[in-house]
Amino acid sequence: MRIRWTDRRFNFDFPAGIYPEMIERIRGTPARLEDLFAGLSPETLTAQVDGRWSMQENAGHLLDLESLVSQRIDEYLAGNSALHAADMSNRKTHDANHNDVPVDSILKAFRTARQEIVNRLDGFDAEIFERSALHPRLNVPMRLVDMLFFQAEHDDYHLARISELKRIFHAKTQGRL
Repeated sequence: MRIRWTDRRFNFDFPAGIYPEMIERIRGTPARLEDLFAGLSPETLTAQVDGRWSMQENAGHLLDLESLVSQRIDEYLAGNSALHAADMSNRKTHDANHNDVPVDSILKAFRTARQEIVNRLDGFDAEIFERSALHPRLNVPMRLVDMLFFQAEHDDYHLARISELKRIFHAKTQGRL
């Protein structure tokens, strides 16, 4: 059974020196998302299963969180002792009506926002990735490199859900469901 995002626990026991790999994971998400969406109809992208987010809403959620990632990077740079809390109700995503906008606008906006974050990260000195602040939900110290890992894991969580939905719709078109 799939573990819900909010039930996940993390170990941040790796060296800060792996920050280049974390940046690459972050950098690659827009391309992976675009690849998953290639050739899919708007009806497929916006269809919900079990009242949960559609593929397009999952993508929109990733876009919605880019401002939080950017804000948290600012907090590391400012030397804050704690990071800004995420809105665990996901109000921004629910209010955005991502299914009502062209998917290309979501993908383009996400690619642009993510590239801005990556460009910032690429310019940092190595020691910045060792800076630490308290993560409010997990209640653990999190270095910037840990936050990048956390964000990459969150990206993968939603990409996996999109892949799951894609398999469901493929099975339906093949008459297997």
